[in-house]
Amino acid sequence: MSEQHSYHTKILPVPDRTPRPLWSVMIPTYNCANYLRETLASVLAQDPGPEVMQIQVVDDHSTKDDPEAVVKELGGSRVEFYRQPENVGYIKNFDTCLQRSRGQLIHLLHGDDIVLKGFYQNLQRVFEQNLEIGAAFCRHIYMDEQGHWQSISKLEQSESGVLNNWLEEIVVNCPMQVASMVVKRDVYEKLGGFDQRFVCCCEDWEMWARIAVHYAVGYEVEPLAAYRVMRAGSLTKNSVRSGKFAQDMRKAHKIINSYVSTHLSQDLANKLCNKSRESFASGILTLANQMLDIGDTTATVIQLREAFNCSQSFKVTKQIVQAILRLIKYQIRRTFSTIVPFQLKLSKTIEL
Repeated sequence: MSEQHSYHTKILPVPDRTPRPLWSVMIPTYNCANYLRETLASVLAQDPGPEVMQIQVVDDHSTKDDPEAVVKELGGSRVEFYRQPENVGYIKNFDTCLQRSRGQLIHLLHGDDIVLKGFYQNLQRVFEQNLEIGAAFCRHIYMDEQGHWQSISKLEQSESGVLNNWLEEIVVNCPMQVASMVVKRDVYEKLGGFDQRFVCCCEDWEMWARIAVHYAVGYEVEPLAAYRVMRAGSLTKNSVRSGKFAQDMRKAHKIINSYVSTHLSQDLANKLCNKSRESFASGILTLANQMLDIGDTTATVIQLREAFNCSQSFKVTKQIVQAILRLIKYQIRRTFSTIVPFQLKLSKTIEL
């Protein structure tokens, strides 16, 4: 069942005679101490005790704040803290979280996301009632930088339990956030850690797809995790502008499609591949329009190019043309807004 490669860190088993709690809540952080207070508070409010739950913050050598001080303030000796000797990057920091975990179930919770009351209780019930699953997730809430709720992820099925045809679904898109996902530790031990080929995103999508190839996946219908959308200075926000976000998306498509091509019929795999490319091209075009809304025309052009590289279907091509026309109109308006005041100023100067 192993699916490990050189770019998947080998996750070693927990040493013998090491205490094994049910839960390991592993919180990777980097320069987000202000948000970490809310994250830790949301976990500690559901804390069943150290015999049942390990809680550890793994900091990727933060330079702008002091997450250890936050841990001591809120968690005292209850919350473990580990600081990387040097900055290793977020994916390797994730893998450090996995290596340092001792629990049977691992919950990776970004240091700026939160869980709602009932998360651990409800997800535990999903695992207990469906012994065959290797992972499970719940619906999640999108919140802004101030913690205000904006929307809720779509309902995958009407009842909690094992998801049907999940591999076919996750090939097309990634409907969950890391904060909403729980994975058995022995699954990571068999499949390895997060894929090192990614730069800024999609390592989670690749991991959840890799798991779906080999294991059934459970689902909790209640929205019990909250994901903070593109906070200022976040890796995601910066990578969108540079185009690296879209490039990682295309890389994920290629990797995930290689998985399903060996587990689904070629016709179905091709159909899902095309659908996936079209879906994410549309998502990239949404980013293009958002970049144009804030006047970042360079980032807009980058997104348009990446969307075309992702898919050239009629639907996507039509959306690209519409976005280009909108960009042209914006450029014309901006040009005239500069020229007209200049002409007025020039005419007044001539009159004098």
